[in-house]
Amino acid sequence: MTAGRRPDLVIFDCDGVLVDSEVIVAGVLAGYLRQFDVEITDEECEREFAGLSQEKATERVLALLGTSAPAGWFDSLTRSVDVALRARVRPVPGVLDVIRLLDVPFCVASNGRPEKVALTLRTSGLARYFEHRIFTAADVAHGKPAPDLFLLAAERCGANPRRCVVVEDSASGIAAARAAGMRVLGFVPANQTLDGADALFTDMAELPDLLSLPMS
Repeated sequence: MTAGRRPDLVIFDCDGVLVDSEVIVAGVLAGYLRQFDVEITDEECEREFAGLSQEKATERVLALLGTSAPAGWFDSLTRSVDVALRARVRPVPGVLDVIRLLDVPFCVASNGRPEKVALTLRTSGLARYFEHRIFTAADVAHGKPAPDLFLLAAERCGANPRRCVVVEDSASGIAAARAAGMRVLGFVPANQTLDGADALFTDMAELPDLLSLPMS
């Protein structure tokens, strides 16, 4: 769709767009990797794993370790990640104000584990705004960067894909939105870029104007 046309559906990514989970998960994962002599900083880990599905993230971890992970390693990591998220995850600054005022349908479409998505939305206080409009890579054959997840979200919400707007913060999410024929807005830190987005923004206060929506 073109800028300035009212969308039928706004599709939010979860990690890094709705909740500040990425830095938390990266810190836990980097700590685990360093225990096995993988030289990686928290910041490098966040960039390396941003937007990856559970399957792709697991493949990348195994590649970094160079061998099969020790028995129970991933279960231990998952438990530690969930404990950290439960204690620290918060909504991205300003996103709650946008959600409360949106006057068109919206949903979540995330590559994250269904359990993690549910945990972060619940802990951050955002779950009640999405109810049964939460979709994850577990719902489709191929997660992002394939278009399957966004197309499923549009279908379930009764929206034409070309009348949808996606809000993303990762290269895989941008690619998925483009492949689905959707307009995509890239949420990035100041002085950073994200190739392929129709527009970039650094503050959630900018999002209403980019969506071209009258706010009720």
